[in-house]
Amino acid sequence: MQTAFVWDDALASYRFNATHPMNPRRLQLTLELIRRLGLLDDDQVVAPRRATDNQLLLAHAPELIEAVKRASAEGPFPGAARFGLGTDDVPIAEGMHDAAAHIVGGTLTAADLVMSGRAKRAFNIAGGLHHGRRNESAGFCVYNDLAVAIRWMQQQHSARVLYIDYDAHHGDGVQWIFYDDPDVLTLSFHESGAFLFPGTGFVEELGEGDGHGYSVNMPLDAHTEDESFEAAFRSLVPDVARAFQPDVIVLQCGCDAHVLDPLTHLRCTTGLFERLTSLVCDVADECCEGRLVATGGGGYNIYKVVPRAWTLVWAALNGVDAPDEIPDDYLRMLRLECGELVPSTLRDPPDAFLPSERRAATIETNNRTLAAVRRAIMPHLTGWGLGF
Repeated sequence: MQTAFVWDDALASYRFNATHPMNPRRLQLTLELIRRLGLLDDDQVVAPRRATDNQLLLAHAPELIEAVKRASAEGPFPGAARFGLGTDDVPIAEGMHDAAAHIVGGTLTAADLVMSGRAKRAFNIAGGLHHGRRNESAGFCVYNDLAVAIRWMQQQHSARVLYIDYDAHHGDGVQWIFYDDPDVLTLSFHESGAFLFPGTGFVEELGEGDGHGYSVNMPLDAHTEDESFEAAFRSLVPDVARAFQPDVIVLQCGCDAHVLDPLTHLRCTTGLFERLTSLVCDVADECCEGRLVATGGGGYNIYKVVPRAWTLVWAALNGVDAPDEIPDDYLRMLRLECGELVPSTLRDPPDAFLPSERRAATIETNNRTLAAVRRAIMPHLTGWGLGF
């Protein structure tokens, strides 16, 4: 098939508590909107398998896995905080190991579909838990499904992997796990760590040892809007991909850069995520025979933003132009559930939000950062066979 959608209802069991921002209702609402718009055929839906302990060990220490299992069964225990468990970001919840392992299995399923040739592209909307580290859960992420899937593709297919992340938060967990690995290039576009968790992702973080030069970060100024974000993305992604020549691209599609997201300070619109995803699809077609594994990620305005943004992402992964109008019955359902008016189109109109008063200064700051990024990676791109 052209594009697979990895899903079963168990993926919505990844839930910490009733007030936690990582609410799986956003997944269900997105799937419902995709279906009501006629953008998903039944034969595109592929059920995931739960990741085994051996698969989790590809990216995580055995001590972390045992700690998560213990917390799942017993609740809080002495020393849990050493593994990032029992914090505000990663509260301990019953069944959290199984739920997290199921999400990892979803991204492994997507990777298997793509690498086996059964699908050109695959999307695990529940995945994208990019903050998980080898021995620590962090940032709403118990395990790191992206890192496990990348390691699996390396192990099973000797794959050279380009990881692209446009979540508003830096993809730190993936970066650190592959920081010394020259066969995985991580490329993250995110709000600067000077303003936002996890406080990393600066230009100087280039990798270490054999992996030096294979970590690329574009930290964006707060209040960055579509134009400046997209300009940086278009400046870097094609050149980096052509130089690195990956066997597969992994794309984390967090939509928390939206202006209405409650946890970030970027000012983007839903149309940006559609355009960025389309560009990555084009780059994958050019550089790695179209092989693309995509996941969800951040996105915490679950009624007004996430379903619209990820519906556009799904359409882009299929190479189709999604209709803009949202069905009236879906809008009524959302309004009854959230008690507020919600946007009636997938794409935010050009005049939906007032422009930032800092637009000119933000663009100037981002242009300086982009120039610094290109200077930093130029020797490595030249070494891979592409100069500027």
